Amino acid sequence: MAQTTKKSTALNVLGTALESCCNDPITGYWRDGFCRTANEDQGTHVVCAVMTQEFLEYTKSKGNDLTRAIPAYQFPGLKAGDKWCLCILRWLDAEKAGVAPLIALASTDDKALDYTTLELLKRYAIDE
Repeated sequence: MAQTTKKSTALNVLGTALESCCNDPITGYWRDGFCRTANEDQGTHVVCAVMTQEFLEYTKSKGNDLTRAIPAYQFPGLKAGDKWCLCILRWLDAEKAGVAPLIALASTDDKALDYTTLELLKRYAIDE
């Protein structure tokens, strides 16, 4: 019940109701399709991003292979074109490296604005 309340009150970076990022593969810290965070989410998985091969190779080079399935965490492994809730700091690192994937602003939690500006996020928007 608490998760339902959080979903209905969570806002995106545009200040409107947070929309689902993806259900195939199912994403989000709670594997409910939403890019929301909580105190126990050390990665702050709030950015709804569209994976690219370039980004997947970049994050693998940083020690996080998102292409490898981990069934114990309900993680199927990703491929280019999949949407996924990324950690805001990894996305910002990728942006600085010139390999940041595009993002869905309506599905990116407003917590991302604690780390970066809306202007920067809009440069990568697929839904503007």
